Amino acid sequence: MNLSRADHSAHPPRVEIPRDYNAAHDLLARNAQRAGKTAFIDATSGARLSYGELAEQAHRFANALRARGFAPESRVMLAMLDTPEWPVVFLGCILAGVVPIAANTLLTAKDFEFMLRDSRAQGLLVSQPLLAGFEPWLGQVGTLRTVIVAGADDAGPHPTVAAMLREAPATPLVADTCSDDACFWLYSSGSTGTPKGTVHLHSHLVQTAELYGRAVLGIRESDVVFSAAKLFFAYGLGNALTFPMSVGATTVLLPARPTPADVFGILRQYQPTIFYGVPTLYAGLLADAARPKRSELALRVCTSAGEALPAEIGRKWTAEYGCEILDGIGSTEMLHIFLSNRPGQVRYGTTGQAVPGYELRIVADDGRECGAGEIGELQIKGPSSALMYWNNRAKTKATFAGEWTKSGDKYTRDADGYYTYGGRSDDMLKVGGIYVSPFEVEASLMTHPAVLEAAIIGVADTDGLIKPKAYVVLKSGQAATLDELKAHVKAQLAPYKYPRWIEFVPELPKTATGKIQRFRLRASQ
Repeated sequence: MNLSRADHSAHPPRVEIPRDYNAAHDLLARNAQRAGKTAFIDATSGARLSYGELAEQAHRFANALRARGFAPESRVMLAMLDTPEWPVVFLGCILAGVVPIAANTLLTAKDFEFMLRDSRAQGLLVSQPLLAGFEPWLGQVGTLRTVIVAGADDAGPHPTVAAMLREAPATPLVADTCSDDACFWLYSSGSTGTPKGTVHLHSHLVQTAELYGRAVLGIRESDVVFSAAKLFFAYGLGNALTFPMSVGATTVLLPARPTPADVFGILRQYQPTIFYGVPTLYAGLLADAARPKRSELALRVCTSAGEALPAEIGRKWTAEYGCEILDGIGSTEMLHIFLSNRPGQVRYGTTGQAVPGYELRIVADDGRECGAGEIGELQIKGPSSALMYWNNRAKTKATFAGEWTKSGDKYTRDADGYYTYGGRSDDMLKVGGIYVSPFEVEASLMTHPAVLEAAIIGVADTDGLIKPKAYVVLKSGQAATLDELKAHVKAQLAPYKYPRWIEFVPELPKTATGKIQRFRLRASQ
């Protein structure tokens, strides 16, 4: 399976993928000469899985699925914690031609039931600690015929991954798939409504690994990586599986929620050279009184995605740890990051420049392409754009406009090609007829030493005119007055942008991916 990278001056770089192609086989074959090297480490148990063991177990699982009647193109849902079994079953499904659907383990029972019914999954792979949340209604999903339990030797009436691996042969099994076949699904976070099943192709995993993982991030075989974002997220899937496997690096996995104490514990013990985080977590890490010294860590590069990184957080992190954070933006629809800062070229407060291999444009409300400094919707053209939203033709047509994918994010671009985030299209405020970015006001508030997090929404005043309102979370033990915060913003931004109202709250509503749910704040008005 020969992949080549084409880079012609008149065209963006691209990765040439043959028509007959299986993504799991490619990732495993790249590491055939690294059989003894550690591929994955479970930070909780200390268990390690070598590249050789990973390949053997993935093929065993593929054979086990076929033996249980799972045909190519059938679908199974993965509701699993981040342990070494996750990559085994994910890659095993793809080897067998079965389509895995990576599900967010932090969702509600209602969400899981919706996704199982919507996807018509025939199988469910679920971690033993999560099984009890599924059992009351499993028999009510007509298409679901097999439940397989991970992380246990005995699960009563259900087969386990461990038993299936013991019983199945290790005979190589690679389904006869092609690069344009459906490979796996991810469900959107549902921050603005019902989750949407996003269908990705076999070619997409390696495209993101080559164009961002290697070309921008610079991941290499000697790296040890740790992603706070879980494998079921588009961001985490690249961070912790595709990118390291593409070059033979080692990944540390954390099954539990990544608290600052857990993250710093992993950074100390396993000495990762690459850390992937999100803005909220970076803020929490910097606020942790027990944070380690720079000399205790081995970090060479960090990344951030999910929401735009406030410039103040980026600057503080670099000052503290001597390591840049490459702020970028990706999406479930595009699989990973398509716009990013680059090592040595970071401009905090911006999302950087287009990732090689992707084309970007900013489109105004009237459909024309914006010039430098004009705000509009960011749209993307690139090789990892999803095929469609499953069973949702209207939203597919609204988001995937020919070769271009609409992001729903407002951006401006400067003369140097750096893009600056302006908020979600449905979060933008128009104050006095002028667009105001919630993110810009939030970033200003977060430069105050007492502020941990902030969210801005638009609220009508007594005259029915929209003005900014702030919800603010203060750092533990810190205090600030309303007038003090208003003056702080006025000193940095145009006067019309300051929040007319400020409400102190213990926490902000967020999706399971850590994105602020401003629509919930608006609904509370």
